[in-house]
Amino acid sequence: MANTTLFSSIKSKLLRTDSTNEAGGRAYKFAPKHALAQLAATGCFNGSYYATAETQLDELRKLIDQVDDNVFLAKLAVYARERAFMKDMPAALLAILSKRDSQLMHKVFDRVVDNGRVLRTVFQMIRSGQFGRTSLSSSLQRAFQRWLNEASVGALLSASIGDRPSLRDVLRLARPTPKDNARRSLFGWLTGKEVEKWAPATEADLPEQVQGLIAYRKAESAEAQALILGNLSVRWDLLADAAQGPLVWKAIAHQMGPQALRMNLNTLLRHEVFSNGTKENAMVDYVAGRIADAGEIRRSRQFPYQFLAAYLNADESVPQKIKAALHQAAETACGNVPELPGPVLIGLDTSGSMGAAVTGNRGRGATSKMRCVDVAALFAAAILRRNPDSVVVPFDTAAYEAKVDPQDTILSLAERLAKYGGGGTDCSLPLAQANSKYAKRRFAGVVLVSDNESWVYAGRAFGYGQHGVTGVMQEWQKFVANQQRLGNDRPKLVCIDLQAYATTQAPEREDILNIGGFNDAVFNVVASFLSGDAGRFVAEVEAVEL
Repeated sequence: MANTTLFSSIKSKLLRTDSTNEAGGRAYKFAPKHALAQLAATGCFNGSYYATAETQLDELRKLIDQVDDNVFLAKLAVYARERAFMKDMPAALLAILSKRDSQLMHKVFDRVVDNGRVLRTVFQMIRSGQFGRTSLSSSLQRAFQRWLNEASVGALLSASIGDRPSLRDVLRLARPTPKDNARRSLFGWLTGKEVEKWAPATEADLPEQVQGLIAYRKAESAEAQALILGNLSVRWDLLADAAQGPLVWKAIAHQMGPQALRMNLNTLLRHEVFSNGTKENAMVDYVAGRIADAGEIRRSRQFPYQFLAAYLNADESVPQKIKAALHQAAETACGNVPELPGPVLIGLDTSGSMGAAVTGNRGRGATSKMRCVDVAALFAAAILRRNPDSVVVPFDTAAYEAKVDPQDTILSLAERLAKYGGGGTDCSLPLAQANSKYAKRRFAGVVLVSDNESWVYAGRAFGYGQHGVTGVMQEWQKFVANQQRLGNDRPKLVCIDLQAYATTQAPEREDILNIGGFNDAVFNVVASFLSGDAGRFVAEVEAVEL
């Protein structure tokens, strides 16, 4: 009689693992295009829990070498910028395209370089020599020149904020030919040239915004600055260094949009915008009202993510009314989260590695307070709010029973969910819970939100799973069979990987979708897939029109 353990029938149903993940556990390796898309949608070139910034760069180069499809690279650069809202990865892909296909590079340049910060990032990456060149080629120089001549005055002023490299560095190497005297004087002013060298342009040719900014910076009193700000429309960052006290900062706050207010609460606090007194309390009311403006949140289709980030980063001295506005805004933003075709079971990874910053380690003072577990918990909370019959199972090496208080705001619920666990990772546990505790309930599917670094199964480290498959796939097979007995013929599994790793616990199949990274688009991708859209993550990229 053959060994029934070794030759069990399940072996023929499930694909054997072909890789190990960064934590040492068994995993399935992505195809090069999927791995590259995953990296482009999640990678920040900063150290994560299991991968250094150098590792990510090396992985990017290896994957690029394996993907002989320049059109896909161009589409991926656009996807990473426009839908995943990344900055560094699309810039890197553009730098690579400049070597592989300059025509495609020009075609997507303006969509990837949609602001001055990305322009400077591309410039920095090219000068670094990491992508095969150390200076601007003639083709790249034309692209930079076009951007610099066509950008609005406001965009160029915004691009002048920051250094390493500075916009001055970019202008000096790109050497754009000004299209008129207004642009000639602006380029001269931005590069710090003497006025005599602007000829035939003069100071009188400077755009009105620049002249107003110069007058603001030269003003001798706070009252004069505040008066000038009444007719000056530029980014607040350009005003900060010269601002002469709280009066000016209150005027600056009135110029900020809802997003800028939300992102700079601590700055406003530090400059006494919220200090005590009747007039100052009016500023608290103003900022709280702008942040929680329901019409603005619905029009801009903001999701709860941004408000959780602001809440986590807000100093304890930020007025409670403003913190309450963040809660209120997050509740309103839940209305932008799509309803799913049915309840789902959400596996919420709360293991130790999920305590890493979601954007990687940027060094002291620059690393985000938003952890992977915070993002995962917020996703779970938002889905619960819109789909209250769904179930959340926090897990590490044990599955926990989540206590959900209907009175919790979404931010409080996310904070509560993020506190479970902290140990190792067994991604099979939520599915095991579904197959035991919730075996009589029908689910549209299961969503695992994790960093995919599962390395424990059934109490056995590193050798988890049987027959060379992952524990997730063994439990998923049981889940599918059980759901089919309940009359649900097509349950779906979605694995959301919050970090830039190249392996998964469940390989791509008709009923399994792997998504890299987390941004507002994830909600719609998950809803579409559970509703029967057979599209894949790579298909999302390939659907981009150039």
